[in-house]
Amino acid sequence: MAGNSLLNISMITKESARILKNNLGLAKHVNRQYDENFAVSGAKIGSVINIRKPVRYTVTTGQALSLQDIADQSVALTLNTQAHVDFQFSSKDMELSVDEFGGRYLQPAVNALCNKIDLDGHTMINTNVSNFVGVPGTTPATLLVALQARQKLMENACPVDDNLTLCVTPSAEAAMVDGLKALFQDSGSLSEQYSKGYMGKAAGFKWVMDQNVQSHTVGNLAGTVGLANSATVQTGASIVCDAFGSGITNVLLPGDIVTFGSVYAVNPVSFQSTGALKQFLVTAAMSSSGVTGTIAISPAIVTSGPYQNVTAGVADEAAVLVFGAAATYTNAVTPNNIAFHKDAFVLGMADLPLPGGTDMAARVSDKEAGISIRVVRAYDIVNDIWPCRMDILYGWQAVYPELACRIQG
Repeated sequence: MAGNSLLNISMITKESARILKNNLGLAKHVNRQYDENFAVSGAKIGSVINIRKPVRYTVTTGQALSLQDIADQSVALTLNTQAHVDFQFSSKDMELSVDEFGGRYLQPAVNALCNKIDLDGHTMINTNVSNFVGVPGTTPATLLVALQARQKLMENACPVDDNLTLCVTPSAEAAMVDGLKALFQDSGSLSEQYSKGYMGKAAGFKWVMDQNVQSHTVGNLAGTVGLANSATVQTGASIVCDAFGSGITNVLLPGDIVTFGSVYAVNPVSFQSTGALKQFLVTAAMSSSGVTGTIAISPAIVTSGPYQNVTAGVADEAAVLVFGAAATYTNAVTPNNIAFHKDAFVLGMADLPLPGGTDMAARVSDKEAGISIRVVRAYDIVNDIWPCRMDILYGWQAVYPELACRIQG
């Protein structure tokens, strides 16, 4: 097709949405939310989509009625990022075919937007996921680490279905493909490995390589550990500890993983101990200026009721261990590959309003794909060019972070 005089803003917008839907990396494998309620007046930064979580109950035995309060839970997905790419094209370019125009203008613009969405998603993961396997500083190269990550998900009552994904760095992909090439029996999988250089599906996961996998820097612990410090058993999201030393800045950093002695994780349905210490995410930087310090953690420690997540609270003098805190790895920067179920994370989008007073404005919304993209075009009569901007409004949220596991290395 040599030219297309009918190329217009609606065609540009539809082609942009098609490319965006096809190019999303991490976002292809997570839960997608699109709120059509915003379509009437348009959304703006700070708009909220409320996601209701299932109620959990405890089971009572015997004939006697034992009513329990219903504790509704919901997660607020805030649309807090308006990202856009701005470019211009000439009147002559309007005569291009959709494919030609897409290759010259749309593909690079959409690629930039997709990278921004993907990068924000991985940043969100690093500050929300407490499950952890692997060895900091060691690139995973065996099936065991993937199976250990899957074990963490199953211990948290993860659905057993086809919605598990393992997102790894290029270096981890190279090591895993090479290390596991002899284990595959399916000829199609072997062919994919050799012809395309990636794994495909193994250990119950769809494997995805992503250059935006984020790294984490371990706090300045110099190989030391702490001890819980309280006359009573501690629960909740703040744990007082000592023995970290005095005058040390950034003893812990957000994203560090800690465990407490004898505080074991439980299955969220049966409430039985998994036999593994519960892992907690440090949510705020901590510096040690004296004998004691307070560690802010997530999830909060709950020892009873339908949302119980541990066997017991933190007793006095319980050992506090920090993953990756051995002297070898102090301040180490280590990638966080991520194994997760689709419902662990949500990417939400909503319609931006269409402005008046412009040459043209169009918006395409795909409820099924969970995307909405707006393209606005103006005309510069002096230079005979068409300034154009492509906008999306989105937000990430970890709805079920327990259905994800970081694989450090």
